[in-house]
Amino acid sequence: MNGTSVLKKLLKMIGKYLPMLLLSLFLSALAVVMQMYVPVLFGKMIDCLADLKNIDHVSLITYTKQVILIVLVSSLFTYLMSVINNRISYKVIEDIRKKAIRKIQALPLSYLDSHPAGDILQRVIGDADQLSEGLLLGFNQLFAGVVTIVVTFYFMLSKDTMITLIVLALTPLSFLVARFIASRSYTMFEAQNKARGKQTALINEMVSNEKLIRAFAYENTASERFAVLNKDLREASQGATFFSSLTNPSTRAVNNVIYAIVALACAFKIIAGQLSIGDLSVLLSYANQYTKPFNDISSVVTELQNSLSCGARIFELLEAEELSPDPEAELKDAKGSIDIDHVYFSYRKDRKLIEDFNFHADPGMSIAIVGPTGCGKTTLINLLMRFYDTDSGDIKVDGNKIKEISRPSLRRNYGMVLQETWLKKATVRENIAFGKSDATDEEIIAAAKKAHSYEFIRRLPKGLDTVIDDDSLSQGQKQLLCITRVMLKMPPMLILDEATSSIDTRTELQIQEAFNALMKGRTSFVVAHRLSTIRNADQILVMNEGKIIEQGKHEELMAKNGFYSKLYNSQFAPVE
Repeated sequence: MNGTSVLKKLLKMIGKYLPMLLLSLFLSALAVVMQMYVPVLFGKMIDCLADLKNIDHVSLITYTKQVILIVLVSSLFTYLMSVINNRISYKVIEDIRKKAIRKIQALPLSYLDSHPAGDILQRVIGDADQLSEGLLLGFNQLFAGVVTIVVTFYFMLSKDTMITLIVLALTPLSFLVARFIASRSYTMFEAQNKARGKQTALINEMVSNEKLIRAFAYENTASERFAVLNKDLREASQGATFFSSLTNPSTRAVNNVIYAIVALACAFKIIAGQLSIGDLSVLLSYANQYTKPFNDISSVVTELQNSLSCGARIFELLEAEELSPDPEAELKDAKGSIDIDHVYFSYRKDRKLIEDFNFHADPGMSIAIVGPTGCGKTTLINLLMRFYDTDSGDIKVDGNKIKEISRPSLRRNYGMVLQETWLKKATVRENIAFGKSDATDEEIIAAAKKAHSYEFIRRLPKGLDTVIDDDSLSQGQKQLLCITRVMLKMPPMLILDEATSSIDTRTELQIQEAFNALMKGRTSFVVAHRLSTIRNADQILVMNEGKIIEQGKHEELMAKNGFYSKLYNSQFAPVE
């Protein structure tokens, strides 16, 4: 995505604030016109002093008062313009961030799985900040610069046509120099922002897994990985900054040449009696004013290259392909009948995973899913919840194809406890009531007692009102709270993926009893590595390489002496 396309997208978003933008331009024009009139007054003041014997004191005082008034009013207009520009730029960035968050929630999990969390974080926060700075700088200096050039040109033309044409003829040199450097600095800033995104992703990964890094003495390797990315960022930043910093001195050198030529031409005109000393002062001031915006604009363009490269990364996120649209049909009061008909799915087209998967579950049935690592157990859960869509085939709930009902309504009928826990920074009450916001304290306490989490909750400093986050509790306590959520929600269908993996054996036995009570009359899918916990399941699906290789109750599968029997016995085999 190049800078031009990013700029077009930005202008489209800025269009929402067109009235404010027009007001800013109007104030900018007024401020510049007033500022440009000041040299005219100074020229008249100089002419008043030209004849020291006959100084026009009355006119001199009048011009001085006019200069002071114009400077004060133009300063006020400039201040108001800056306030409006601040509001526009930060409003636009606020809109972009809102869209980015909504976009992340609408993206398929495949996108989030293939992009580091740190890189996405850098786009939404760091790149957006850089873009806002570029916008603000552009509004404050670019607009004022363009208006200054136009107004100055008009005033110069009213004073002397030939001098104005000389300045106009030499002006393209500044544009050519600035454009030459800007076109190359964009690529360098793009490389810089990509390197920064990779570095942020690595930092996020290292900080969130610091315990694991220390446990495996990975500190030196982590530092080496960071050093490589840090070096890449330094080189990219150094190249971008150095090359872009050439813009201002280069255009300034060209503008100084223009200023010198104007001074020389004016000198000849004064000798010829065609200009006064006051006119010389005015024209030199205008020549300086005319060329100064080119220096400012060149600096802005350099900064904009960095901002536009950040904008490209943000718009790449905003324009990523979303989940397929949700149908309007909703699944209400599900009974729990599930059919999986000839389902095929793979994360990558060149690596087959689930092939021709078929299964039927009656309402209230408990189904255990077992098999070696990577056989497709968690993938099947992802398909049931429609975190991923099947490549072909259908999954039905109560005879409804899940692709023909809305995702939220499907997921509201499931209760899910995973091995990986998540808590938001909020009170214990809010974390438990995550899926049922209107739950009463009595319902929350009853669910906590069933899940055996009430004992540690009441020992917390403020009980249910204690504010916690993902690092406040032990892994076992966090998992108990996640189980409590499901106990509170009481959905018609359950998914338990290693739901008691971080809980001690005594508590696990108590929770297993609670789960057994909860699963009565509910269709339940239980993924378990400890096969002793799923002996009472109505059906056990033994998966391997994405297929059901065995199916039945525990006793039936043990009697077959097949894959399941070997898997089960391997967990209880004596250690020699």
